[in-house]
Amino acid sequence: MQNVKGTYDYFGREQAIRQKVRSTLSELFELYDFESMDTTLLNELELLTSKYAGGDEILREMYQLTDQGGRQLGLRYDLTIPFAKVIALNPGIEFPYKRYEIGKVFRDGPVKKGRLREFLQCDADVVGIAGPQGEAELMQLAAEAFRRLEIPVILKWNNRRFLGEILTAVGVPAEEHLSVMLTLDKLAKIGSRGVLAELEGKGVAPAAVSTLAELLDMDAPSFEELEENYGLGGQPGALEVLALQRLIAAVGLAETCVFDPFLSRGLSFYTGTVYEIFDASGAYTSSLGGGGRYDSIIGKLVGREDIEYPTVGISFGMESIMALLGERAVRVETSGVLVIPVGECMPQALTAAAAIRAAGIRTAVDTGKRKLKKTLAAANTKGIRYVILVGESEAAEGKLRLKDMSQQSEELLTVEEAIAKLAG
Repeated sequence: MQNVKGTYDYFGREQAIRQKVRSTLSELFELYDFESMDTTLLNELELLTSKYAGGDEILREMYQLTDQGGRQLGLRYDLTIPFAKVIALNPGIEFPYKRYEIGKVFRDGPVKKGRLREFLQCDADVVGIAGPQGEAELMQLAAEAFRRLEIPVILKWNNRRFLGEILTAVGVPAEEHLSVMLTLDKLAKIGSRGVLAELEGKGVAPAAVSTLAELLDMDAPSFEELEENYGLGGQPGALEVLALQRLIAAVGLAETCVFDPFLSRGLSFYTGTVYEIFDASGAYTSSLGGGGRYDSIIGKLVGREDIEYPTVGISFGMESIMALLGERAVRVETSGVLVIPVGECMPQALTAAAAIRAAGIRTAVDTGKRKLKKTLAAANTKGIRYVILVGESEAAEGKLRLKDMSQQSEELLTVEEAIAKLAG
């Protein structure tokens, strides 16, 4: 008996960390006025394999199945395509519409640290805002989320339309843009030599490869340098970069959000801004999140390219975040109280626990079978602050002994008094 490769069961401290991350993000989404959504795990294969969906690499990793009615189905491999389906099927949704979803997705790909076959994904998307406001608000949300999780990050961002304008300027034909972008996106992994070798292998014109080599030799070129060097002032992509750059600076995110002209991300449906989030220390190399603008996908999926669905989203790499936090000495506090029956006082302990739970306070009842010293030590290890002892003397007085583990103090109180103390 064993788990399927790339799948895990979570419990104890690990599950507590996962719950902490989920609750932190959910609370933040609500503060930013995002609405919760649950999309279907099972989807029509035709939707998931649409040429406007995830791209060839993801489709190779998709789990496919046939139901008893002979229908061709697939398990969702991300939360974006099912979300686009919801928007397409519900034309009455009022825009701008902001949603978030935290749920499992499935990919039959290689298993490595931070990359599983059944994993949790967390997306936030905004439909109906065409300008840079959508991107800037999601960047604010991401910065605040990682601040709350105590993970210093760098958010690298670019604009695919602007990158396409650069490629046109250096002589790369439009039909080769996507292929070249995907190679440039590997710069951090394979270096400039690897990028140039791959471009040559793809048959990119030697003159264009030579000009791109000069571009790669530039030390972190700024938007202004690129705009001037390639004469891109006034181009649509350049204007989009400029507008977002000004907004990022105005909201105080310039140090966290860094422009990277080679970033393009692997998915083919991005139309403008793209971004990816990394551990600022560089110790953890896997991406902690990413996203971008995908204005065309919803209209294309429903065959209505004449309708505008300006959309921008962000996806948090939940498994990577949890793997990173799992390596740290994160103390998970256990809220609530432990009631310990001493001697033959289980009925009184259960009665007290019921009253405390009725007040909305998480309560556990010990078996009373271990030595008291060991039980208290275990409670302290789990981070339980309050313990209630119910022994024969307490039961005779109709009271409880409330012990504060952090202050090493105790009081003899009535149930009502103990609840007031715990609630305070």
